[in-house]
Amino acid sequence: MRPDNPIGIISMFYARPFGREHFGTLARAKAAGCDFVELLVPEPGELDLAETRAALSDHGLGIVLAARVNLARDLASAEEGARAEGIAYLERCVAVAEELGASLVGGPLYGAPLVFAGRAPAPVAEEERARRIERVVEGLRRVGGRAADAGVRLAIEPLNRFETDIANTTRHALALVEMAGSPALGVMLDTFHMNMEDPAIPDAIRAAGDRLIHFQANENHRGFVGSGHIDWPGVARALASIGYAGPITLEPFRRNDERPGVPLAQWRAPRADEAAADDAALAASIAHLRAALAFAGRAS
Repeated sequence: MRPDNPIGIISMFYARPFGREHFGTLARAKAAGCDFVELLVPEPGELDLAETRAALSDHGLGIVLAARVNLARDLASAEEGARAEGIAYLERCVAVAEELGASLVGGPLYGAPLVFAGRAPAPVAEEERARRIERVVEGLRRVGGRAADAGVRLAIEPLNRFETDIANTTRHALALVEMAGSPALGVMLDTFHMNMEDPAIPDAIRAAGDRLIHFQANENHRGFVGSGHIDWPGVARALASIGYAGPITLEPFRRNDERPGVPLAQWRAPRADEAAADDAALAASIAHLRAALAFAGRAS
């Protein structure tokens, strides 16, 4: 079996926010072996959507979208205004996907961010936990109807315990999909988070099965694929066993400053003098992943 998963790179590998002035990086992504770019859903005024769609097409690149939630747009919130804005934001994500020609929007769609919003985790009473999940499911169900009408799929991503307290494991994400009951909803898995929260990454992938609609391949330390301890042959075999043919995104963070006190959770913008090394590392990571997928495909 030939592995034909499209492999792409997150836009913030090159810039955050990603603007028109960064279109030149699309040629670098293509040259490194990318099939698509996973673009953070542009905030109003960041990008001209028609121009962006044309630029991607000119470089032979597809697109996947990554939603950006915050406390002001949070399906889990007890505040009605934040929940309403959470629904409105996800509906805008669907509209942006239509304009860009994207068929998938992924991320922690349920909201409730922790560390990057500065909100410390705290125990939640069972009654409030149930209400939060009900609010999330209601919001996902509403947005799922809009997405289904547009032919856009929404991928719910579990994050590690330090980044959310709604969905941390594959099982959590599957439960939300099942409760919402929308054909537009599926699961998105990221090996960086799975390495912390799922007992075994291959088993979790198999448990997701055909509900897995997006996959992010990241090392245990969020570096380049092949530079850490994730078992990529095992991951690839699990993906092959469920017949996963969807997109796979890489989103490596730069870690070339190992001094104590440098925050590892912080995204760092690239420097011009790093471009050649970054491009070579990305190409090597894609080749490493494609090789694992190829052998897994032959074995299946």
